[in-house]
Amino acid sequence: MTRLPAPLQPVWPLAKRLHRFTSLLSGMAFRRVSFLCGRRGVPRRASSRSALTAEAEPGSVVLHRAGEAEAIDRALPTGSPRHHPVYAAAASFVVPAPFVLDLADGIVAGDFGAHITQAQSLDFETSPYFGVADWREHPVFLRPTLPRTEHVAGTVVSLATRGGGNSYYHFLLDVLPRWGIVERVLSGTQPDALYLPTQARYHRELLALTGLDQHTIIPSGKRRAVRADRLLVPSQPNPEEVAPRWAVDWLRRQLPPENTADKPSRIFVTRGNGRNTRRLVQEPAVWPLLEQRGFVRIDPGAMSVRDQIDHFAAADVIVGIHGAALTNLLFAKAGVKVLELFQSTYVKHCFWAITDDIDGSTYRYLISGEPPPPGKDLLGIQTDIEVEPEVVIAAVDDLLAS
Repeated sequence: MTRLPAPLQPVWPLAKRLHRFTSLLSGMAFRRVSFLCGRRGVPRRASSRSALTAEAEPGSVVLHRAGEAEAIDRALPTGSPRHHPVYAAAASFVVPAPFVLDLADGIVAGDFGAHITQAQSLDFETSPYFGVADWREHPVFLRPTLPRTEHVAGTVVSLATRGGGNSYYHFLLDVLPRWGIVERVLSGTQPDALYLPTQARYHRELLALTGLDQHTIIPSGKRRAVRADRLLVPSQPNPEEVAPRWAVDWLRRQLPPENTADKPSRIFVTRGNGRNTRRLVQEPAVWPLLEQRGFVRIDPGAMSVRDQIDHFAAADVIVGIHGAALTNLLFAKAGVKVLELFQSTYVKHCFWAITDDIDGSTYRYLISGEPPPPGKDLLGIQTDIEVEPEVVIAAVDDLLAS
């Protein structure tokens, strides 16, 4: 949706429904003839839960479990307007216990990571897709066959999942911690290859910083499918974008800061001045007032990942507009103070969730504009933020005094 021009964003719900309906119809047809295509045929059936996948195919599927579920119960943050429903809806959540699905002769297909068993069943729990609650609507069914499969001898770990190929947030919170689950559940595993996205510069930088680039990497892709003698598929680490504490702690251990001594203690995270990019329209007037208060303006998109980590790790106070750059709150120090700015047509809880996992942190939000009608609350994803400078500065001063 972020790639849609602003005038087309209101049609997104209709386009999404059409996408799901097309997947449903095409899947009904393609599954009927799947047996004619051998292992390239689309999955003939599916299980909603990985435990059911293992029960259905005990000779070729094993479910490895470790640890316990994590219950999240967060106090609502302070902000304007008070008690926004987006935060209330995400305040309590139970993250299931981690597991690894072990598939003999398993297939992983696409950049969204569709995981398919030897008996051609889709494991839906490890193969989710945005806005899809029924496996029959999964986009793996949009084409009559899977991509031409490449056989890889030995063990492949699939870290690929929806959003990981084109989102800094999802790569950090949904892709990388899946390796942490493998370490936790199957300690000492030495796979022959990892299947995950590598096309973006930040993918490659993060793989180098975590040391995962020492493994043989199979780049995931829209038209790619890999069949492995043994396919290991970790569970989803970040359901509903709630940022479990274990995942945040794991990422902080993997990606510690290196050089914070010369970095500013107060940063303002800009989104530039292009129209319909979720910029702060009044930034030219707000910025001098922030500068007077000791802030330094940064554009994380123009930085290396290492520099982003170090800047966020050094800051005592972070003010920013909702966007992927705030994923770097993962690396903020204990006691950090955060103010996040939104337009009312697009409010998300994900960066509050991250900040809440950091000891002693303070998170505030400022939402501009009238509340949208019911069902229209996520239509203005790229809408620019318009808020009077004095309102922003009052929120900043309140944060500084907290």
